[in-house]
Amino acid sequence: MSKIIVDNRKARHDYYLLEKFEAGIALVGTEVKSLRAGRANLTDSYAQIDNGELFLYNMHISPYEQGSIYNVDPTRKRKLLMHKREIMRLLGKIKEKGLTLIPTKIYFNRGKVKVEIALAQGKKLHDKRAVQKEKDAKREIDKALKAR
Repeated sequence: MSKIIVDNRKARHDYYLLEKFEAGIALVGTEVKSLRAGRANLTDSYAQIDNGELFLYNMHISPYEQGSIYNVDPTRKRKLLMHKREIMRLLGKIKEKGLTLIPTKIYFNRGKVKVEIALAQGKKLHDKRAVQKEKDAKREIDKALKAR
């Protein structure tokens, strides 16, 4: 059973999510306490591979109120924990197709903090408009059927 802490809804709007992966994340104690309180933000965050290691950039975890000197920089880069062969597979896909890694959600799984990252391809402006048009049309149809 897993409890979702943060969901990155903007990622679904800005990217086509092709494949999803689960990764652990290396955190400090006060960061875990802030996550338990639900004080995190995934907007504009991304994952990148540096020297064979996977890191998460621009994820904001608000400082823990009772943390005092133990609080760290809210937007520091955080190491994601995956097997080496999985990271190398991701690296191959990123270089080959020009894809990117986007975190889609953070959740607790059996007491451990996990990050779901997705292999994503950016949407163009006209793609976003087409998706919005489809949503509006579906909403209108549902509304018309409900009014009957």
